[in-house]
Amino acid sequence: MSRIHNFSAGPGVLPLDVLEQAKRDLIEHEGYGVGIVECSHRSKQFDDVIESAKARIRRLLTLSDDQHILFLHGGARSQFYAWPMNVLQGGRAAYLDTGQWSKFAIAEARRYGDVDVLFSSRDDSYRSVPAADSLPAIASGTRYLHYTSNNTVAGTEFHYVPDAGDAWLACDMSSNFLSRPTDGSVFDFIYAGAQKNVGPSGTTVVIVRQAVLEQINQDIPDMLRYDVQTTKNSMLNTPTTFSIYMIEKVTAWLENFGGLAAIEAHNIAQSDRLYKAIDASSMYEGKVERASRSRMNITFTTGEPDRDTRFWQEAASQGLSGLKGHRSVGGLRASLYNAQTDAAVDALIDYMNHFERTA
Repeated sequence: MSRIHNFSAGPGVLPLDVLEQAKRDLIEHEGYGVGIVECSHRSKQFDDVIESAKARIRRLLTLSDDQHILFLHGGARSQFYAWPMNVLQGGRAAYLDTGQWSKFAIAEARRYGDVDVLFSSRDDSYRSVPAADSLPAIASGTRYLHYTSNNTVAGTEFHYVPDAGDAWLACDMSSNFLSRPTDGSVFDFIYAGAQKNVGPSGTTVVIVRQAVLEQINQDIPDMLRYDVQTTKNSMLNTPTTFSIYMIEKVTAWLENFGGLAAIEAHNIAQSDRLYKAIDASSMYEGKVERASRSRMNITFTTGEPDRDTRFWQEAASQGLSGLKGHRSVGGLRASLYNAQTDAAVDALIDYMNHFERTA
C-alpha cells in the first residue's frame, strides 16, 4: 500500500525523508554498529543526539543563555500540574481559557494556588482568542500568565504574544511549536508535546528560565522538579531516546528547509488555500472567528452531523485520513502541521469539491 494523506491532529504527519533516515538508523546509527533505539542513553552516541537537538531548538527559537531545554515524560498534559506544582506554592496565577486544554490546565493549577481567568471563550464554544488590546490587567503579585498558543480541538490560534507584565510568561505551544518565527527568549516557561510538529509521541519539550529554577518548590518528587531534571540533563531516569532522536532529525529538517520564516510561509500558503475553499463553498463553514483561525488545525463543518460523518468516512476510504473532528465537538478537522504536503492539501480540496457536488 502507498502512503495515504495524513491529516491527524496528533500524532501528526512527519517529513518522509526523516522517516526514511529513521528506518535506516533503527538498524545501524552513525557507524556505531548499533541502532538508535538500542544504544545507551549514557553513551557518546546518544549524547551527540540530545546535545544537537538542544542546539537546534535553541537556534530556531533564539533562546537566551539562561534558558534550559528539557525532554520530559508524561506528555504536555503532565505539565498542566507539574508547572504550578513547581512554582505556584499557594500564590496567584493568571490563565487565558481558549480551549479544552487550557480548561484542563486551569483545573490542575487550582490545586496549588489561586487562579484568575482573565479571558474565556468557553461560553462561545471556544470560537475565538482575545484581541491583543482587550486583555485586562494582571493583578499585582501574580506569579505567571499562562496561555495555549494554538487550540487543537477548537481550531484557534494566538497570532501575537500576550504581555505578562511583571509576571512570568508560560505557554503551552504543543500544536504550533516551531511552526513560525518566535522569539523564545521572552518566555519564562514553554512546553510542547512533540507529537504535533517535531516528532512522535513520548517526549514533551520543556524550556525553563534559570530564574524560575531558583524558585522551585523543593518539597515535590525529584522526577517533577525542573531544577533536578536540568542538573541531570533530562536523564534522571532513561529518557525517551527515540523521540529525542526524531526531534533532532526534524529540527535539522526545519533548519534545512530555511528555518521558521520559511516554514511559516509554507504553513500560511497551505492554510490560506484550505480556508479559501471553505469560504467559497455554499456547504462548508468554518467553526471559529476569522481573526482567530489556526494555521495548524482547520475546523469546519458541512452543517449536518450525519453529513460530516459521511464526509470523513468516505474521505478515509479515498486515502484522506484523520479528518474527523475531535470527539468533544464533532464536525471536521484538517491538521496542517509543518510536514504536511501540498499534494495532500490539493487532494483534500479536490475531494471537498467533489463531495459538495455529489452529496
